[in-house]
Amino acid sequence: RVNAYNIAIDTPLPEDHPGRRIMERGNAFVARDRIPANAIIQQLYTSPEFQRFVADCFELPALHELADPLSGLVLNVIEPGRSHPWHFDTNAYTVSMLTQEAADGGVFEYCPNIRTESAENFDDVRAVLAGEGDHLIRRLTLRPGDLQLFRGRFALHRVSSVQGAVARHSAIFAYSERPGVIGSPERTRQLFGRVLPEHVASAAVRGDQLLD
Repeated sequence: RVNAYNIAIDTPLPEDHPGRRIMERGNAFVARDRIPANAIIQQLYTSPEFQRFVADCFELPALHELADPLSGLVLNVIEPGRSHPWHFDTNAYTVSMLTQEAADGGVFEYCPNIRTESAENFDDVRAVLAGEGDHLIRRLTLRPGDLQLFRGRFALHRVSSVQGAVARHSAIFAYSERPGVIGSPERTRQLFGRVLPEHVASAAVRGDQLLD
């Protein structure tokens, strides 16, 4: 059970705050420390050439791998009947590659720039979560091998319910403008079911004051 900000669901918030809307997260993650170092996707994630390409796409001078030993590079698996609900990312820049298409459903939906570094825009987020913000939502039909780039920290996004007999698989490459980004203990526990000493010891590196 999660909210769109991946903060603790019992966090004290105003009655109408969008963070009070609780959703069921039905996807599973294969953490980075479970992916072999010689796997092609690990080589791609750490490749200076690929990082340069991604930075150029985002019109940035450089991007950094996440320092998080579990995040940064993950595999996202959504079984039939499950979904990955609305959420924001910790990192500003996300690259994903669909590796297995669902038989039906599993559509990527997103609200580009629904919030900014200085404005949460709770009204718009609340509308989307309540099913009243369709005018803010865009949808992409992805095929295996498609490389998708978006600003996940500022775009509310989800994968709709997967239908049929085939699970939806994707690889997620996360980068940041700032080195040293590590997920919060709460978010890490929600996503991976475990927390490492690095998450407990390190203060979260953020370039804004947004909810995580």
